[in-house]
Amino acid sequence: MAKKQLGFLINSERCVGCHGCEMACKNEYQIDVKPRWRRVYLLEEKEYSAPERNHMSIACNHCANPACQKVCPVDAYSKREDGIVMQDQEKCIGCKSCIKACPYNAPQFNVNLKKVEKCELCYERLAAGKKPACVDNCVVGALDLIELSGFHKSKVKRSLPGFPNPNLTNPSVRFISPNIGRQIRSDSK
Repeated sequence: MAKKQLGFLINSERCVGCHGCEMACKNEYQIDVKPRWRRVYLLEEKEYSAPERNHMSIACNHCANPACQKVCPVDAYSKREDGIVMQDQEKCIGCKSCIKACPYNAPQFNVNLKKVEKCELCYERLAAGKKPACVDNCVVGALDLIELSGFHKSKVKRSLPGFPNPNLTNPSVRFISPNIGRQIRSDSK
């Protein structure tokens, strides 16, 4: 089990859907066009009462209990002490079991390599004292890297409407939804 658990804080109140985080990931790793390790989604208006458009940026959630790791027949997935879920490309046989098992659609199949890929939380950048590329390049501050054991904001959610039950894998991501974001701003006055 991980000694600490790194994860993402996603502030959908701030996200403007610019896809800068997606492009930063692509630029950092030069991955092919089709697999998108980070994706920006439009939040459905029916789920949120606000009439404006709201977005959410999602990548691998580096779950405490990763479904991808449990089903991989060649043990291509491992979990580091800091909670980052790694995927060994050399071991991957492209069976797509991890894609089917992940409730968040994080692992992506690369048709050129015939293997699965996913976000590894920019572990090389972290080792160099930098933030993940997506976090570093979010111009509106909608993404942040957090350590979950020391992070206890009362207005932060473990899930958003339309997301899978967080008890399935215990994802290492926390959300500030558009409605909660407005409440935080009004509380701070």
